[in-house]
Amino acid sequence: MKARELRQLSSEELESKYEELMEQLFKLRIQKSIGQLDNPAKIKQVRKDIARIITVLREREVQNG
Repeated sequence: MKARELRQLSSEELESKYEELMEQLFKLRIQKSIGQLDNPAKIKQVRKDIARIITVLREREVQNG
């Protein structure tokens, strides 16, 4: 997801997306450890998406704070 797209979501939607991506990252790490991961670049992409969500949430916190 792009940061522009994330900024259009509400804070509640971002938090649920964050939880979803954390769960997905966990599953990808498990797959990697047992050798079933087809696309190792997917881990990197999910981590970047998580970082983008955290950044957008932090921007909102600073603006409102």
